[in-house]
Amino acid sequence: MDAFLNTSLGFPTLVYSVLLGGCMAYWLLAATGLVEIDGLDLPELGLDAEPGGIAGIFGRLGLTGVPTMLVVTLVVFFAWVPTYFVQLLLLDRFPGPLRWLLGGGVALLVLPPAILATAAALRPVRRWLLRLRPPPTTSLLGRVAVVRTPDVDATHGMADLDDGGAGLVLQVRGEAAAGMKRGDRVVLIAHAVDDNTWNVVPERDYAHL
Repeated sequence: MDAFLNTSLGFPTLVYSVLLGGCMAYWLLAATGLVEIDGLDLPELGLDAEPGGIAGIFGRLGLTGVPTMLVVTLVVFFAWVPTYFVQLLLLDRFPGPLRWLLGGGVALLVLPPAILATAAALRPVRRWLLRLRPPPTTSLLGRVAVVRTPDVDATHGMADLDDGGAGLVLQVRGEAAAGMKRGDRVVLIAHAVDDNTWNVVPERDYAHL
């Protein structure tokens, strides 16, 4: 256990240990509904969407269409594993300055293989997610969903919709003044294609629109 902790908290493994810890904290918060799970949309992040650009490369690797943090978590994990063993078996034998220099190189060199490993791991997951895509969005207008996040406002919110099957988890937006909270019933009144979000109003107010 001491060797594990010393290696995990030593350079360069510490870099990925901290990132991996942050990812785990995110998934714990996501499980409680306190944060949203968004799909990876690289053009919206300002990255080049051309075939030869970063977004195009990520698209060919199959890293789009899945939750952003799932991609980040797997990349960090697949980078952490080789970094840990290289430090444990090799880097710890070198003196301080040289170990730091070599460690920095190792931390960078593990990233390309980690991205490729993530793409391979997510390929079947991406196909499964595509099969779970909801029916045409127009068919959901006017449907009732139940808020699952603590509240809903113009920038965040999630709601569950019973579609007669496994159910859908939708990104929803609305006016904070409407006071939509977890467990409230809301009606889908509009769909934003660009970010795949739904504008909602409380069911109690829907009849007055």
